[in-house]
Amino acid sequence: MEKQFPIKQLLDPQGNWISDEHRELLTEDRTKEFYQHMIRIRTFDRKGISLQRQGRIGTYAPFEGQEASQVGSALALGKGDWMFPTYRDHGATITFGHSLRNVLLFWNGRNDGNVPPEGLNIFPPGIPIATQLPHAAGAAFAEKRKGTKNAAIAYFGDGATSEGDFHEGLNFASVFKAPVVFFNQNNQFAISVPISKQMNTKTIAQKALAYNIPGVRIDGNDIFAVYVEMLNALERARNGDGPTLIEAVTWRYGAHTTADDPTKYRDQNESSMRREETDPILRLERCMKNNGWFDEAWAKQVAAEAEIEINRAVDEMEQYPKPDPAVIFDFVFEKPTNSIEKQKRELLHVLRGDES
Repeated sequence: MEKQFPIKQLLDPQGNWISDEHRELLTEDRTKEFYQHMIRIRTFDRKGISLQRQGRIGTYAPFEGQEASQVGSALALGKGDWMFPTYRDHGATITFGHSLRNVLLFWNGRNDGNVPPEGLNIFPPGIPIATQLPHAAGAAFAEKRKGTKNAAIAYFGDGATSEGDFHEGLNFASVFKAPVVFFNQNNQFAISVPISKQMNTKTIAQKALAYNIPGVRIDGNDIFAVYVEMLNALERARNGDGPTLIEAVTWRYGAHTTADDPTKYRDQNESSMRREETDPILRLERCMKNNGWFDEAWAKQVAAEAEIEINRAVDEMEQYPKPDPAVIFDFVFEKPTNSIEKQKRELLHVLRGDES
């Protein structure tokens, strides 16, 4: 199966273009755009870990190492498309246009953080594993029924393929030719379980065979390969040819979340080796140097601007009005029931410190 689903690559780890195809994409402007987005979300990710360690946000799910997969896929989307992220895909949502402040509010436990900017179709992050896949298939099918050319992308990790929602989502999308791309970031560990103990298949892409849809396996650290295959899948979707399953093989350097200790189940020396050999940002930097496009002063400016933007968003998050705990009752039903109203009164009674 690995021969039937080879890993597609356009840019090797040394930054060399190794394909006879799509060379027109290798331009200075596009390469620098990719680089800026990846630096921006890596800076955000490191800030998220730092904020959690300082007690300024709650448990945080890092994604460092997966920047090419998230940026490359998000930049291929159109404005009317739908994005269904997991709790680890805020790099993609930010690239797609989500508010930095709101993403931080989400990690600070605020429902307000789930609200995307006006006009962007970004679903709240899927916390239960794989539940967003049927949602994405349904939203894509709705767009098809409306007669639009809009498509949807559903992000998920390798562990999600062990859930029933994965199979239900793919089956529904296949039967109804829903315009959806199922985008798997295979970082090879579902928390502490390596992929070899999760499944007996050699690839995730081959699971597409069961649903008679295309399955594609790509180097998830090669942003050009991610971008091209995402564009191809979206074109199929918009043309009425149905869904595609993409497996982006990548590696997350850090913990599953800030509540996790990866040293208990994974050799961290491999992460150190991969930083030197397959890092997506380093690969793009080598590409720019190979083509004479890399300027040290420009790169420092990109990093500085990202830091300023993210620090500003942190300030906005921390200055945001304090939450009203009683609001949790207001959106359970369209019209509050008697029991909900009673619970709300009881909570307000406790919060006011009433004696009677």
